[in-house]
Amino acid sequence: MTDKIRFGGRFVVEDALPSATVTPEDFTEEQRMMARVAEEFVEGEIAPNDEKIEGLDYDLTVKLMRQAGELGLLGADVPEAYGGLGLDKVSTTLLSETLARASSFALSVGAHTGIGTLPIVFFGTPEQKRRYLPKLATGELIAAYCLTEPASGSDALGAKTTAKLSEDGKHYVLNGSKLYITNAGFADVFIVYAKVDGEAFSAFIVERSMPGFSIGPEEHKMGIKGSSTCPLYFEDVAVPVENVLGQVGKGHQIAFNILNIGRFKLGAGCVGGAKETIGLAAKYANTRKQFGRAISSYPLIGAKLADMNIRTFVLESMVYRTAGWIDGMLRTTDAEADAPDAGALAAKAISEYAIECSMVKVFASETLDYVADEGVQIHGGYGYIREYKVERIYRDSRINRIFEGTNEINRMLIPGTLLKKALKGELPLLQKAQALQAELLQPMPVPSFDEPLAKEAYRISQAKKAFLAVGGLAVQKLGTRIEQEQETLCALADIMIQIFAAESALLRSQKLTAIGSADNAIEMTEVFVQEALDRIESIAKGALAALERGDGLQMQLSVLKKLMRAPIADTVAKKRSIAARVIRGEQYIV
Repeated sequence: MTDKIRFGGRFVVEDALPSATVTPEDFTEEQRMMARVAEEFVEGEIAPNDEKIEGLDYDLTVKLMRQAGELGLLGADVPEAYGGLGLDKVSTTLLSETLARASSFALSVGAHTGIGTLPIVFFGTPEQKRRYLPKLATGELIAAYCLTEPASGSDALGAKTTAKLSEDGKHYVLNGSKLYITNAGFADVFIVYAKVDGEAFSAFIVERSMPGFSIGPEEHKMGIKGSSTCPLYFEDVAVPVENVLGQVGKGHQIAFNILNIGRFKLGAGCVGGAKETIGLAAKYANTRKQFGRAISSYPLIGAKLADMNIRTFVLESMVYRTAGWIDGMLRTTDAEADAPDAGALAAKAISEYAIECSMVKVFASETLDYVADEGVQIHGGYGYIREYKVERIYRDSRINRIFEGTNEINRMLIPGTLLKKALKGELPLLQKAQALQAELLQPMPVPSFDEPLAKEAYRISQAKKAFLAVGGLAVQKLGTRIEQEQETLCALADIMIQIFAAESALLRSQKLTAIGSADNAIEMTEVFVQEALDRIESIAKGALAALERGDGLQMQLSVLKKLMRAPIADTVAKKRSIAARVIRGEQYIV
């Protein structure tokens, strides 16, 4: 990766090509085969043991994880040189999506393969990789990631756990505690963050058997009940200096970049959860009769199923688009995986798409919450009964808006990171905003739209201009104070998320159109773009009102109105058409 080329965040200033966008339609037969292996494992091994897993049977979970390891499901992200499969990120994303149907077990696997194992994959020394990765790939060792503390959650660098070098220089002595650690009850290897001498934030590989290390009782959670969640305690735990992960004082590079991957993988899991919920809701709607007819025949139920399907389609498009980008970036570091600065190279590659990872996390968690909520609503009173899986999906989904950095924190990160990239000259954001001022002085007639999705492409392009107009005004008015104006940052983040979501759906639909019939995808994109642009206009108006007053505000609102002009579509008819396909198929439909 050259220092002059930067990609993350460019979607707000550039239009993309469908041919350069990865979509699920690009899956290879090998990728689909791995997904089938995962699906068969879930159906054959997890589903029959579902009740026991939800009862928090440690032994069973570990046994099943080792079975997953034998199938290669735990080693997908581990390089072949260390006993794994070394799959690309599109493949591992598809595995995460497929395993989502395993509920709490999927979380145990995800924490192990993602935030538990990847720190060693990306930042471990060759010796650390040789020692741990082969056993992590098979499930002989189970991993956990330990960042959160009683007094520091989103403020990760506020950690109080300390590490002090022993007098003989052979160990770091850890003292402190961690909270809400997934897999803690049965994990063997823990990635732990502590401050050396109370200052240098660093990462350590801690083993369960180390004296002074203890694990507290299970937390009683609202959802994900079959996953282990415990506090950890460190009382003079002597960790060999060889177990420092990365460099002392550079733990933030590991923590934040692994969180980026965690956010992205959470999005993949949400895709799987949303698809499962649509299937459950559509089947139930076809079975449940009220007033002499199946409730699926009522337009308001159909509208719910259509909206659930549309949002899931958009999310799926965002996830695999981002997976393709991350793949390309990480590929540039593969040849130097064992170089002394391999960790820094990996960090640089992962951080390039930090903005997109945060957007995926926010949109995914809120999409699954919406889909799960509507799934319960379609089930009516039965959706509130534990006998029906949709009730569990509803409870389990809620944690996603808290996991991997709260959605509020991620919303702050999205525009903040974009501005930092612009100020470092990695993104022509300010130049584009300045050029827009001259363009806005010229007439801007609405063109005719003769081709499929031409209007949607135009509207997304106009939305990017609206973002530049609002964002440019915010920077001009607030300067460095913008970091304290959280409502404005949130508005900018929400506009960016809607643009990225809409464009991802558009690019996928354009690609589908080029290879065959894409009526459903086109209609879903038309509906989403129209509704997304309505949301963007509303958000932008609120932001402008906070930034301007009087005549200045009226001028800004007129600019916004000029940018947002476009013919509207009959979304009611389109949703009825989409709903009919979902109801016939009784599943998520592209």
